[in-house]
Amino acid sequence: MGRRQRARLNLGIQYAVLVVVLALVIFLADWGQIGRAFFNLEVAKAQFPDVITTALLNTLIYTAVGFAFGLGLAIVLALMKMSPVAPYRWIATGYIELFRGLPALLVFIAFGYGMPIAFGLKFNNLSTVMLSLGLVGAAYMAETIRAGIQAVPKGQVEAARSLGMSSSRTMVTVVLPQAFRIILPPLTNELILLTKDSSLIYLLGLSVGQYELAKFGRGALNQYQSLTPILIAGLCYLIITIPLSRVSDLLERKFGGVRTKGATK
Repeated sequence: MGRRQRARLNLGIQYAVLVVVLALVIFLADWGQIGRAFFNLEVAKAQFPDVITTALLNTLIYTAVGFAFGLGLAIVLALMKMSPVAPYRWIATGYIELFRGLPALLVFIAFGYGMPIAFGLKFNNLSTVMLSLGLVGAAYMAETIRAGIQAVPKGQVEAARSLGMSSSRTMVTVVLPQAFRIILPPLTNELILLTKDSSLIYLLGLSVGQYELAKFGRGALNQYQSLTPILIAGLCYLIITIPLSRVSDLLERKFGGVRTKGATK
């Protein structure tokens, strides 16, 4: 038997196994129970409009404040890590390594429960999610921003300096705008990760008006004893993350991107 024939035989066997597995799932699954658990229309109707007007909206707000704070801090960290002043580089490196190594869950617990106990500092939930998401996200975005800055051709900097621009003005008006064009795709991916990490705020005590998607789905699960609310919450996350993924793909094709060591979680 020739190589091409063997390849066709192997492919046919794989398709046959797949068909058998699907047939077993179709015939052996309890579709009635699955329908009641995941696709209960009465439970689904009861989730609206609150799942949109409260849970989805709060998820977007929590993500936005965390991303904005993290991006600002990440720019400072990236510049510190590239600084000729050694202590700045040490501080930035230590911060990045620390928060890339810590789970976001632990940071949420620290600000939600640890800081009030240890120092008597009480943060509201919006401040807690902003600080927790921002501090963790900044560690990843800082490395991406640093790589983007280093990807800008040195000739651009030399040309700006030859025109009499200061180092800070060159960085703000010449380097950073070009760097951000390069790093838009990975920053969009970081925004997606922060959207999902915002669900960790469900660990804190939330009022009904502060519910985000994960907490909303968990509460409705307990109330209705059905997985339908979890399915709806998951679909709402996809409403956010899938368009962002497509935007990231488009930006990567248009501008390109950078890969940084340890830039994925």
